[in-house]
Amino acid sequence: MEVDMTIVKEENICPEVSYENKLRFVSAIAKPMAPKKLVKRIYKCIRKASKHKTYTRNGLKDVQKHLRKGEVGLVIFAGDVYPVDIMCHLPIVCEDKNIPYCFTPSRMDLGAAMGMKRGSLMVLIKEHPEYKELYDEVKIAISNLSSPL
Repeated sequence: MEVDMTIVKEENICPEVSYENKLRFVSAIAKPMAPKKLVKRIYKCIRKASKHKTYTRNGLKDVQKHLRKGEVGLVIFAGDVYPVDIMCHLPIVCEDKNIPYCFTPSRMDLGAAMGMKRGSLMVLIKEHPEYKELYDEVKIAISNLSSPL
């Protein structure tokens, strides 16, 4: 029996995983975790920032390098990183430099917000006049989430 692939694609056999189900795979140190509404605003901000070449940094090495050089912005971490040891020092670096940060449940969603097919462990978003209102809104929300160690 042959299956018509156009029908399979339209039916969405693989449903979208809910926010609550993604939280089950999150590491124990992923705090503060952004709530569902804030996650959507963060991804929207990442999408807008990724249109401008140097206003987003993604990946462990790139974000770490630019944080140590003194760049400021918002740092968004993925919560489902394994092993978590590779990035567990970076929230402390953010706190030392007074950079707001938070965790989101999925690294694949972070990568998708950047426009990539691969996942991303973390993203540094820098301020730009084109999306300043959204950036400030997200920054305030993340600052209210955070509780320093």
